[in-house]
Amino acid sequence: MFGPTGEGPAMRRAPASGDPGAGAGGAGRLTYSKGPWTSASGAAGELRTRAETSRSALGRGHEGVAAGAVGLSSVAALKGVLTSWEERLRAVRDECEQLKGNLLTVAREMGESETAVTSSVRGVHVPGPADGER
Repeated sequence: MFGPTGEGPAMRRAPASGDPGAGAGGAGRLTYSKGPWTSASGAAGELRTRAETSRSALGRGHEGVAAGAVGLSSVAALKGVLTSWEERLRAVRDECEQLKGNLLTVAREMGESETAVTSSVRGVHVPGPADGER
């Protein structure tokens, strides 16, 4: 019903009768998995780590350049580029750290919502073939 087709994440509503009908087969249950949110949080965490590792390596790669190239006008330009990239990588690192936490919060809340909805609909009777209705 919602989401991309194929193997990507999607949300589908199962028919109330439990009969899969013309749509995709199913057991008449709406299911949710926090897997995509947790996975996205992990990816944000990995990107955060890589951004910090890259920033550190970039700094180490420029050590000694100023002393070895005294008098060259390109040293100042190179320092400006280094500073610019360090700032960008810090911003990526910080954004990914925040995003990681936010995605984990969504995973928890969606899981809690699923549990609450499951509990609230357990007592709802859906007529089926055993009742002589469809």
